[in-house]
Amino acid sequence: MKTLQQAIVHFSDRENCRQFMVFMRWPDGVPRCPYCDATKLTWMAKANQYRCYGDHPKQKFSLKVGTVFEDSPIGLDKWLPAAWLICNCKNGISSYEIARALGVTQKTAWFMMHRIRMAMWEKSFYKMGGNDGGPVEIDEAYVGGEPKNRHKNKQFARQNPPTVQTLNGLRPKNKTGRLTDKIPVFGMLDRETRKVRTQVIPEVKRGVLMDAILANIEKRSTIYSDGLRDYIPLKAMGFIHDTVNHVQEYVRGEVHTNGIENYWSLLKRGLKGTYIAVEPFHLHRYAEEQAFRYNNRATKDNPLNDADRFMLAISQISGKRLTYAELTGKVGETETFQFARLGRTTETREEETLDVRLNSFSASSAALISECGT
Repeated sequence: MKTLQQAIVHFSDRENCRQFMVFMRWPDGVPRCPYCDATKLTWMAKANQYRCYGDHPKQKFSLKVGTVFEDSPIGLDKWLPAAWLICNCKNGISSYEIARALGVTQKTAWFMMHRIRMAMWEKSFYKMGGNDGGPVEIDEAYVGGEPKNRHKNKQFARQNPPTVQTLNGLRPKNKTGRLTDKIPVFGMLDRETRKVRTQVIPEVKRGVLMDAILANIEKRSTIYSDGLRDYIPLKAMGFIHDTVNHVQEYVRGEVHTNGIENYWSLLKRGLKGTYIAVEPFHLHRYAEEQAFRYNNRATKDNPLNDADRFMLAISQISGKRLTYAELTGKVGETETFQFARLGRTTETREEETLDVRLNSFSASSAALISECGT
């Protein structure tokens, strides 16, 4: 499969969906019960489920159990094309467009997209930079609508906000930087690997920024940033730090933040042009969605295609869960699905099957999966 048309035709067959999910979840070709890890299973084609003969309450399970697709009445013939679209649309894709294309409601499409975004989230335990890594660009951005575009009830939420006189009367003045009411997002870009990481932060303060840097960047790394004073302690903390003053210049030799600025432009273009309105408590998923596409874009050294990005995202669906109650903030986070491996952890299971999976992927996809560790 190389195109969306081929993917839709291929996944319209239920058996093709089954074989694809078996390969992605169990690359050795042997399906296992997600509750007891038994391999003695029977495929019930009419029910589209497996039956396990182990001694536990849930003897029947579908291929969606233990993935972000769990407990969804939507078939894989719609889930998989939806994942293809969101992985490869450069500026994202609206839930209304997904709803029209797949024949589901907008509410269902919105929920599906958030679950796919969770699968696209790439969590790495490796830190950026270091002796073997390149310079790291860091920057913060503010995401959200302008105060003048808000409803009147929300425009003057703060006491005595600065205003400007317009033809239609007083309007709140658009504020920038720390004075803004927008949501701050912190970003880091490793120039060597061309990978970006983002983190929605509560506020732009020294302690918050230093915690994010120490958690993601190796000490003794070279860090480039703008002239924000909160970055001054970096040299004392063991980093090589250089800044560029955007009031006077944007590039001074190798010192610039143009790479991470490129990511900010893509993120904001998708939010403003496609998603229009994003609630602050969902912003981290939209940022991770754009980071997935940015990190897995086609380059001369790594010529990825749409199928490679799709396969990589689907390879990360296992062990993740997002319920509607969690998505809407009615309950806390759902515990990650745990595979029963008779004493072996999920990480051990992934290490055992990683080599088998890499042998079946294209060279570009194999390199990506090996780097992500999933």
